[in-house]
Amino acid sequence: MVKEQLSLFQILKYFSVEGQIKYRQALSKVMAMCSRSERCHFDIAAKLTEWELSEDEIREALEYLVKEHFLDEQRYAQFYVNDKLRFNKWGKVKLRFMLRQKQIPDLIIREALATINDDLYQKTLRSLLKSKVKSVKGDSSYERKGKLAVFAQSHGFEAELAFRVSDELIHEDQDR
Repeated sequence: MVKEQLSLFQILKYFSVEGQIKYRQALSKVMAMCSRSERCHFDIAAKLTEWELSEDEIREALEYLVKEHFLDEQRYAQFYVNDKLRFNKWGKVKLRFMLRQKQIPDLIIREALATINDDLYQKTLRSLLKSKVKSVKGDSSYERKGKLAVFAQSHGFEAELAFRVSDELIHEDQDR
């Protein structure tokens, strides 16, 4: 009878080191992702779940990423608010909602939204509505103002601010 020798690969597989390799690869990938752009716990946990890591491995990876400063919810919220305001022209209502969707704590959300410059915020809304005012059709200025305000609210701007800026733009448009 010939004894069969096990290869190193078979021994490692038998002792389930394969899972550790998968964990290390996943950790390496998320570290690279976090290095390229800001990420939040929710996004990274979703990605690790997608890669079929266990809950313990996900928890361990998140703890490591926080400890090594790859993940920081405060920093993420700040960048998210600035980028979405500047590039997507989102208002505070939508920003708050989207950050809650990503399970960012309310305190961090409030702090990130508090850093928004009021002049920049109003200029962003005004710019958004100026690009829309020409295409808004309506029988009266009242109807056009309403449509503009609804458009602003769909981008997450507060109702009171949306109506005030819409009213200003409708009056400016009529004066031309």
